[in-house]
Amino acid sequence: MSTKLMDVKRRLLKLRLKMNRTRVEFRRLNILGLRRVDEERWRRPRGIDNKIKLSRKGYPPIVRIGYRNPKLVRGLHPSGLIEILVYRPQDLDNLDPKIHCVRIAHTVGRRKRLQIIDKAKSMGFRILNAVGVEE
Repeated sequence: MSTKLMDVKRRLLKLRLKMNRTRVEFRRLNILGLRRVDEERWRRPRGIDNKIKLSRKGYPPIVRIGYRNPKLVRGLHPSGLIEILVYRPQDLDNLDPKIHCVRIAHTVGRRKRLQIIDKAKSMGFRILNAVGVEE
């Protein structure tokens, strides 16, 4: 990657962090007494009299495209690397340590996890969830 692209990416990652800090939490409406409903999940407000749908003043905002993150850094890890989920050591063969970082799947057992960690360290990858494994 060129240095100009790296500078742009670094700037956009800082911008994304700032946007994420100031972004409104979009809540599902009318969930006050309903414990079975997940309030974190967004549902678009419907109905002819719904004030949130009409974007009335004093009501929570609705999801709009303007709240989206910059396209170049969308979906990246905060380090700026592409996060790849790994199930076996062979999954590391076609990856580049300068572009990718590794997250080991939670279904991987201890023996294979240790194999993946050894291979990833020898290839120079950043491992995101290698915590709790004695070396």
